[in-house]
Amino acid sequence: MLDLLKCGREEFGVLAAKAEFEAEGTRADELLRLLEIVHKAGVGLALKIGGCEAIRDMLEARQFGVRYIIAPMVETPYALSKYIAAVNKVFTLEEQEDVTFLFNVETVTAFQNIDTLVDIASGKPGCDGIVFGRVDYSGSIGVGRAGVESEEVTAVGEKIGHLCAKRNLDFVVGGAVSIDAFDNLRRFEAAHLKRFETRKVVFDSSALSILNLSQGLRNAVHFELLWLLNKREYYGLMYKEDDARIDMLESRWKILEGE
Repeated sequence: MLDLLKCGREEFGVLAAKAEFEAEGTRADELLRLLEIVHKAGVGLALKIGGCEAIRDMLEARQFGVRYIIAPMVETPYALSKYIAAVNKVFTLEEQEDVTFLFNVETVTAFQNIDTLVDIASGKPGCDGIVFGRVDYSGSIGVGRAGVESEEVTAVGEKIGHLCAKRNLDFVVGGAVSIDAFDNLRRFEAAHLKRFETRKVVFDSSALSILNLSQGLRNAVHFELLWLLNKREYYGLMYKEDDARIDMLESRWKILEGE
């Protein structure tokens, strides 16, 4: 995993690895292991928190030195205002200079409110940008994962990108990012793409000019696979570590119970 991230940083524009307190349910010990890897690899960590006002998640992110914080399911202006207020409650202005604060636009409801969301995000206080979550957005309009690369979804991403460009906000794209997404990622780049991300790896948009970027995306898939295998092995060892002690105590208890 370390070698893959180092290679990604040096050759494919990798900026960070990703973890989620939301859908992925990352535990604290997993986050610490991932932090060790990203620090050794010389990349940052992007963390999707559990909600727009997840104060405890933000406190942990602040403690661990997370580079990118993403709030999920921000669908309304009120939810975005709650997120911005929480950021300013947890992070000092000086600390905010070292962190990029983003929110997910991933439902049709959020897109219906996009003009107001962009207005609030670009205000003072505001936040740094938007992540367009293509898979969830596709689900919210009823086309499913198979429709991620459709014109209907891509046109929405382009509009969000253009709005972000006008207000000097970061525009990031995630959700089913693979080799199949190259053409649409280039359309997003023309709109204002800053970064794009797989489930576990964040790339700089400049990586789209790399001829063998497909290898970088394969490496990102490999990284995720190794991470899941490592996670399974870690918890498998924890599950088995007390087997001998349990067997001994059960045998002893049967003797005591017989007495």
